[in-house]
Amino acid sequence: MPARSSPRPRASAASAALTLAAVALSFTFVGCPCVSGPVNASPGLRWFLFSNFGASKICPEMLKSGVSLRLQDRSSSIGRFFPMQCSYDVNDSTQTVTVHIAGTGYGYMQPAKRVGFSLTTSVEYRPDFQIAGDDVYVWGRLNRIVQGPSFQLGYVENPVIDVMANVAPFGGIANLIGNQLVAGEMTRGFTVLYNEETGKDFTLGILMPPQRPHHPFEVEDDERYTFANEVVEVHAHQRDYLGPFEVADADQALYLKVSVQGAPVDIMIVDKLTGDAWREAYQTGKPLGPPPGPVQAGGPLQPGIVETRRYKLRPGLYYVVIDNTAAAGLVAPPVTLLSPLGGSAAQVSYMAQVGE
Repeated sequence: MPARSSPRPRASAASAALTLAAVALSFTFVGCPCVSGPVNASPGLRWFLFSNFGASKICPEMLKSGVSLRLQDRSSSIGRFFPMQCSYDVNDSTQTVTVHIAGTGYGYMQPAKRVGFSLTTSVEYRPDFQIAGDDVYVWGRLNRIVQGPSFQLGYVENPVIDVMANVAPFGGIANLIGNQLVAGEMTRGFTVLYNEETGKDFTLGILMPPQRPHHPFEVEDDERYTFANEVVEVHAHQRDYLGPFEVADADQALYLKVSVQGAPVDIMIVDKLTGDAWREAYQTGKPLGPPPGPVQAGGPLQPGIVETRRYKLRPGLYYVVIDNTAAAGLVAPPVTLLSPLGGSAAQVSYMAQVGE
């Protein structure tokens, strides 16, 4: 199928590229030989620390895991973007860093339903940070968009929308919405909050100390590292591939604090090799099926309760897959009079952590 320009997914994917760079920049300042007073008072010293100790960490961190897509703040995630290629350039004269990103992903929106896409973009940021007690606030203000974002739509689940994607008024209206969203999201900037004990936190927009982003769960155990703390929406016959999350050594376990509203779902944990292949089939429109490898752990999640699950896994990278299909797991989308084929969405709040 030929590549086509597309609207609303483009907006989400573009903001996802900003999110990835933001999260990566949070690791820039970890382990720096910093003293908060002199660092906060000197923009030149902050740039020196970033360019010499942190810039090289951007791409390794960016390539570790996917990032959620959402159309507005505090809304449920509608999909995920996964970077596959990354490079960067540091400009000492302007004190900016340009990040080049390429990757693929998936999203869900009506009436198109599930869509798969690829994205490339180059974005120039003007980074800064401030040390506030045990917290490091990292800010990124958009300096300019160097290239793109170049968005290519691949699989579209709804065949009618697939055919009409570039036909007015559908394509024209959608592109207008997409461009407005892209412009709005990419000019807001971002804040990354890093704490060595509780991990990283991210939000679009600029937060000043002691402000913190909004999340569904409060972090109570500061001895665990928090990967993610968000709400995702998984429609009937759809999945979400969270992570991958890293278990670094044999003394660690993966913890999930999780609750669901709406339909029951399955949680399945698979290693990165299995998850990459399973996700690729999902976002390119292959028939829904079980994972192409072993399920390491998991089980059904019923609505209305909050659970904390501990998974003892071997060191490695793991996807946490939320499945709302009849093709894998132990539960299937419920059948109702209004949705005889099964059509209930699941809204899942989760916090993923690693610790002993």
